[in-house]
Amino acid sequence: MPIRPILILVLLLSGSAEAAASTDDIFGTWLRGDGAARVKMAACGDAICATNVWIKDPAAQNEKVGDRLIFKIKPSGDSWAGTGYDPQRKLNLSAKLHASRDSMTTTGCVLAGLICRSTQWARTTAP
Repeated sequence: MPIRPILILVLLLSGSAEAAASTDDIFGTWLRGDGAARVKMAACGDAICATNVWIKDPAAQNEKVGDRLIFKIKPSGDSWAGTGYDPQRKLNLSAKLHASRDSMTTTGCVLAGLICRSTQWARTTAP
C-alpha cells in the first residue's frame, strides 16, 4: 500500500476519533467551577457515577473524597437527562448534563423541579 493512502487513512481516523470524543463526552475528570472539587465521571454498572476524587477543604464543604452521585441518564439531544441519587444524603433528583469538549453544565432538581441548581465544570487532566 503506498504511503499517501496510509497517511490519508490515519488522518481520517484520528479526525473522526477526535470529533466523536468532543461531542457531549461526559466521561473523564472535571473541576467544579468554584475550584473546590474534582469528580471523575465513569460507568458504574448500568449507571454513570460522579465520584469525588479531590476536595479542597472537606471540613468546610461537608464533602469528602469517595462521595458519589449515581446517575441513570441517557443521551437526549445534545444533553444527557434522567435521574440522580446521592447516597450520602439519601436524595433523589432529576438530572440534566450538557458537555462539550472542555466544559460541562450539570443541573439537578428536587421537589418535582421546584428547587434546581446548576453547576459549571471544566475538564481537567489532574487526577
